[in-house]
Amino acid sequence: MNIQDIQAIQLLLSTPKKIAIIPHRGPDGDAMGSTLALYHFLLKNNHFPTVISPNDFPDFLAWMPGSETVKIYEKDKENCTKILEEAELVFTLDFNALHRVGEMEQVLEKLSAPFIMIDHHQKPDNYATYTYSDVAFGSTCEMIYNFISFLDKKEDLDKTIATCIYTGILTDSGSFRFPKTTGTRHRIVAELIDLGVENTLIPALLFDNSSYNRLQLLGRALQNMKVMMDHKTSYTTLTQDELNSFDYIKGDTEGIVNYGLSIKGIVFTAIFIENKEEGIIKISFRSQGDFDVNQFARDHFQGGGHSNAAGGKSEVSMEETINKFESLVQNLKI
Repeated sequence: MNIQDIQAIQLLLSTPKKIAIIPHRGPDGDAMGSTLALYHFLLKNNHFPTVISPNDFPDFLAWMPGSETVKIYEKDKENCTKILEEAELVFTLDFNALHRVGEMEQVLEKLSAPFIMIDHHQKPDNYATYTYSDVAFGSTCEMIYNFISFLDKKEDLDKTIATCIYTGILTDSGSFRFPKTTGTRHRIVAELIDLGVENTLIPALLFDNSSYNRLQLLGRALQNMKVMMDHKTSYTTLTQDELNSFDYIKGDTEGIVNYGLSIKGIVFTAIFIENKEEGIIKISFRSQGDFDVNQFARDHFQGGGHSNAAGGKSEVSMEETINKFESLVQNLKI
């Protein structure tokens, strides 16, 4: 952020304000971590923040400090709309285009309050008054740490804020395995641990809490996996019927896509998940090395994200979607 923007934000935050904090639809560890970290920071500085999520967050994030205060727009549209309309400042975190909030977009577009965007995805839209966007960062949580530092408020960092930041860094870095895991990131994590973050407990809360049905669903996804070894690509599918047969709940498919990359010689993988309620096939893409799944998702599946992790969607049947994907892969140079 440039010095003028920092000073303008410091001025905005110099008096108590009603502030709305918004993650993207289908919030993950980084979206929840960054919004809750900012929520606790603003609370500490005498503001009146409210986190409003477009839809519910997964159960495996429900332990996070402050998660019980999060308003869910889908469940309480009238009250959430009122909070948004009364907000004097709006933060949007971990996304950079308003369509990422689903139905909430129509409410946000009508607001007159200034927006502050903090995000690490490519090609941000220009809806925000102040934008802190940098694809060099592996997580928005790391940017929240920097944002607090820019405001000369590092002394406000405590165990609660640090726990939220650590959660987002851990999840968006693939437990520190992804390429953007720098020495700087590890030094930040060391500071967070010094503040009391329980770095052995948090991974267990996030990753060691599967239900029996979730493991059965994982088994089905692994059974469905196809490998296109000549093209260094794998993919798997889950239909709505398969999700229903294992009593699917939000978060059950989290991380399944990564199994495709664990096959020796595979550098590109995807998972296709049918959502009959929305009438789409939801897609997650992952890659290793130089293959850019962000560009692939943008070009072919109405999506985007990062170079090695992106999402997309298809509005045709599963069979047509897979046929399209296989045809595209056969023409790729990987």
